[in-house]
Amino acid sequence: MTAAQHTPTWSVDRTAGAPAATVLEEVRRLTAAATEADGNPPLSEQTLVLLRAQEAGDRLLVFTARSAGQQDSELVGVAVITRGVEDGAVLELVVGPDCRGEGAGTALIEAVLAEGIGGLRGWSHGNHSAAADLAARFGFGPVRELWRMRLTRAAVEESVPDLRLPAGVALRAFVRGQDEEAWLSANAAAFAHHPEQGATTRADLEARMDEDWFDADGFLLAVREADGVLLGFHWTKIHAAIGAHPAMGEVYVVGVTPGAQGTGLGKALTIAGIEYLHRKGLQAIMLYVDAHNTAAVALYRKLGFTRWDVDVMYAETTA
Repeated sequence: MTAAQHTPTWSVDRTAGAPAATVLEEVRRLTAAATEADGNPPLSEQTLVLLRAQEAGDRLLVFTARSAGQQDSELVGVAVITRGVEDGAVLELVVGPDCRGEGAGTALIEAVLAEGIGGLRGWSHGNHSAAADLAARFGFGPVRELWRMRLTRAAVEESVPDLRLPAGVALRAFVRGQDEEAWLSANAAAFAHHPEQGATTRADLEARMDEDWFDADGFLLAVREADGVLLGFHWTKIHAAIGAHPAMGEVYVVGVTPGAQGTGLGKALTIAGIEYLHRKGLQAIMLYVDAHNTAAVALYRKLGFTRWDVDVMYAETTA
């Protein structure tokens, strides 16, 4: 038997909207295996939330790859197109660690491109060489970088100053069942320039609060002492340990309403969240920041964060 006869062939199924619960569980196991192998989650949190949402509707297209001709064969890869986000239609793709280099990624990409979706873009989380090669082979080039920066416990002692809140501002924890609408309003105002984050809905917020990682004590609100008006917030997150990768904190979202900007509140909230995460015993904290956001990058570097990894967005290149 020749080597060509050993090459697997793949069957790709297409689903519009959220997949069945059994398929979703397979996707969860596949992404967990890829995260442990690569050190990067292959699907974004928003994508995972949508995959679990029965009302996802036409916001999702899901392509799953299995061995052709084998009934009930194991899921080897998945590609998800999310529509209606800041960057238009966005693709994320993952192939199981044990099945790479055998054509499953190619089969998924070919199925995706057959949809003929204009302006399609794709994220490569961690920008591994195989993903970059696959993108180039199908005529896609890098258009955006999202850095992951990391702060170690040792760097906190050297670089992070003591917390100083602006005069007349107090810090407290988020209270579920009380603060949702005030936070949604503050978030929309703080991120009016950021269509995706600023458009967060009550359903989006509830979905995240239902996640295992949600910790109201780590959802810090800065309020005006005189009347309790919400001025800003730092929502922290703790990523559980996966295999050999230890638990890690995250500067999840920091926002300041327009009227409180320029007061130093954003820096104070960032420091407050860092202090909270280190009190939880975490040895490292990470965050995501657009590479072109030079002001934010400079602030994080001043606080001791260093570039750790990068996610790259690809788009179809013109001839």
